[in-house]
Amino acid sequence: MQGMLDYGQGIWAVDSNYLRPQLDAIHLIVENGRVAVIDCAVNSSVPHILAALHACGLRETDVDYLILTHIHLDHAGGAGLLMSKLPNAQLTVHPRGARHMIDPRKLVEGTVAVYGEAHVRALYGEILPVDATRVIQTPHQTMLMLNGRPLVFFDTPGHARHHVCVLDEKTGHVFTGDTFGLSYRELDYDGRQFVVPTSSPVHFDPVAAHRSVELIAGLRPGAAYLTHYSQVREIDRLAADMHRLLDAYVELAHAAGAAGPERHACLKRGLQDIIRAEAKRYSWQISVDAALEILDLDLELNAQGLAIWFDSLSAAR
Repeated sequence: MQGMLDYGQGIWAVDSNYLRPQLDAIHLIVENGRVAVIDCAVNSSVPHILAALHACGLRETDVDYLILTHIHLDHAGGAGLLMSKLPNAQLTVHPRGARHMIDPRKLVEGTVAVYGEAHVRALYGEILPVDATRVIQTPHQTMLMLNGRPLVFFDTPGHARHHVCVLDEKTGHVFTGDTFGLSYRELDYDGRQFVVPTSSPVHFDPVAAHRSVELIAGLRPGAAYLTHYSQVREIDRLAADMHRLLDAYVELAHAAGAAGPERHACLKRGLQDIIRAEAKRYSWQISVDAALEILDLDLELNAQGLAIWFDSLSAAR
């Protein structure tokens, strides 16, 4: 099936087709005919997930878990609709996110406050609730079994307070949502991959993000699966890049400070300069202009998140 990647050992990536190709990955873990779906993107992605199951010779009744790394709508907006199609599935979510899956009104209100109602309705449609009896909370070091295959959950804030990463003990690989940054395949060159932290609103916390990156690297995974976009390797190198770039984000936010009406533009330019420096450091083969176009939405959201984080420092003083 087009839009699917088979990584072997029962791990698949499915393109959600959210906004553009290879922006937003949904992952499947298949163990002897039983399935866990990791993140589900938006309502319009649900048919792609069901088609991927069918392409693997699986049915909706074969899905045991829908696992959410966190509840941002590009990861979880389609959860209610998808759960209505998966009669045997339970939804797993960080304890901080559970109530928002059961009653998504405040989640939608918060998203509208950041992005605007028209934008949210156009992209996500109606966010459906999930029956509370089908929700499993996954605090730090929870283990669930997928037909005998252990999946271990780790509390990994920094991008969001309601974020978990999931270690697949069979492979030693980890599913990182947004905690391990963004890595778009268009930027790959000669087998090398590159990461960019995401500081999108509203819970960015660089101290927590550093700790979470350390946790992921400390698991010694052979591969990580990022929602944006799928498998990366060379985890130690990428972790070092994440730490270095998180520090650069913090330095930029302090330099921009409370710069009034020009602050957002200053932050956006600074983030673009960071990307230009990365392109030079690693001799990216894609042009800088093309890279900035691919990353434009992410840099826009990162600038917003850095401003919110910086303002929270002042409010805490």
